[in-house]
Amino acid sequence: MEKLVSLCKRRGFMFQSSEIYGGVNGFWDYGPLGVELKRNIKDAWWRDMVTGHDDLAQLPGAPSAYEMTGLDCTIIMHPQVWKCSGHYDLFHDYMVDCRESKKRYRHDQIQGRWVEAKGKKIFATAGSDSESPEADIERQALKFFGMRSKNADELKWDGPLVSLTTVDDFEQVLGPDAKTLGTLTEPREFNLMFKTTLGALGGEADTAFLRPETAQGIFVNFKNVVDSSRVRVPFGIAQVGKSFRNEITPRNFTFRSREFEQMEIEFFCHPDSSSEWYTYWRERRFQWYQDMGLDKGKLILREHSPEELAHYSIGTADIEYAFPFLPEGEYGELEGIAHRGDFDLRSHMEGKLDPSTNPMTVELNADGKPKHRGSGKDLSYRDDISGERFVPHVIEPSAGADRAMLAFLCEAFTEDEAPDDKGNMQTRTVMKLHPRIAPIKAAIFPLVKKDGMPEMAQDIYRTLKKSWNVFYDEKGAVGRRYRRQDEAGTPFCITIDGESLQDQTVTIRHRDTLDQWRVKVDDLTEELRKQIG
Repeated sequence: MEKLVSLCKRRGFMFQSSEIYGGVNGFWDYGPLGVELKRNIKDAWWRDMVTGHDDLAQLPGAPSAYEMTGLDCTIIMHPQVWKCSGHYDLFHDYMVDCRESKKRYRHDQIQGRWVEAKGKKIFATAGSDSESPEADIERQALKFFGMRSKNADELKWDGPLVSLTTVDDFEQVLGPDAKTLGTLTEPREFNLMFKTTLGALGGEADTAFLRPETAQGIFVNFKNVVDSSRVRVPFGIAQVGKSFRNEITPRNFTFRSREFEQMEIEFFCHPDSSSEWYTYWRERRFQWYQDMGLDKGKLILREHSPEELAHYSIGTADIEYAFPFLPEGEYGELEGIAHRGDFDLRSHMEGKLDPSTNPMTVELNADGKPKHRGSGKDLSYRDDISGERFVPHVIEPSAGADRAMLAFLCEAFTEDEAPDDKGNMQTRTVMKLHPRIAPIKAAIFPLVKKDGMPEMAQDIYRTLKKSWNVFYDEKGAVGRRYRRQDEAGTPFCITIDGESLQDQTVTIRHRDTLDQWRVKVDDLTEELRKQIG
């Protein structure tokens, strides 16, 4: 990860936000290569899920044919949206503070082990940023008991590494950065939504929130989409956009950030077929990451246990990837596919559901009526053929563009050997990104800066630029130019040499295989289109 993070800054994939002022934790800027890569990922997702979808065909595994369309909703919405969705009351993490170190931690991200020595038993811990929690916990325990490393075998461990959530008595807990016991406070709720103020007065009535997800904008526009575009259930509404969550401990590069971009689909279907659609979208989204270049051996599709399910969820599965910053055998979430039932549309209609199925707290006014009501709008759907009226069930494939980009970068980062200009083998760093998402599709090199080669190369550059993002480079030895493009993830390099001037052919070099072949200039665009896919 250190090499990858270094490359990302050196080559302009990502920078720390406001770096010249010391940076802001949990926020990242995308550089010239990064903005292209992220845009290509979003475009590939949108093309595969929305614009490239055949509304008339029944795809393999799908219960029936279906339609797809899109939206782009505002980041700031009516505050009532978040009350009725449950976010205002339920969208929080539990946090603990350390009275000694003055640090704050997420309750469920502190890990520890019970250990005994010198007649005393404690729960030694490590924070979420620990790369080797067991080793850090051992060092912490040795320091607490005043023991040397050579006496580590005198520590008596009781049980495996477990979460702090399993511990009831904090008086026996040694905080991750503490020297004494009992310094952690009891867990308390921390709402993850960013507050802001609308208008000039700034009173309590003017409080609004930056959206923590893009989904609610789709739900409140459900009727608008049905009425304006005449789509029929089953259909999906897609949205790509920014979301904001005030994470307590952003970490692991861009994996957990406070500002991020989501690629979400809310798929509306008949309640009787919703289980089949849930299975379909799980499998389809799992396959998409493989099609875009992720190793199937590093991916899992994990169904949530009943204890993990959100209050509205009938079923949820996570697509997870073995990120290299995680311990061996652990995976991090790329995308969640949730069967949300009819919770969202009913919540925005009624403001509350049956208390036995919806734990959302409903505040009452003095007259005993709900203070936070739904819109009162009818968000049910009437089938114009059968005449049946129902509230559709929703399947939600929700992906993170930033996490997807991080996974593709981790998968692409490779070190191998390749010959230099003199034929000597040297270690090279290469980003083996899928050609569809690579920031630069091809680089055009004149072999030397004379004899008409630059002019021919520039003509080719201008022709290809009409179709793709391509790069022109005439500086330095051609081997060094290859290396620069390998680090940028450019899949193809095109070299114009003396022979090119004679027969109007150029050499294409493949980034991954190092294969080279000649192509006529007139056939170059079609050849690249075939190679990029």
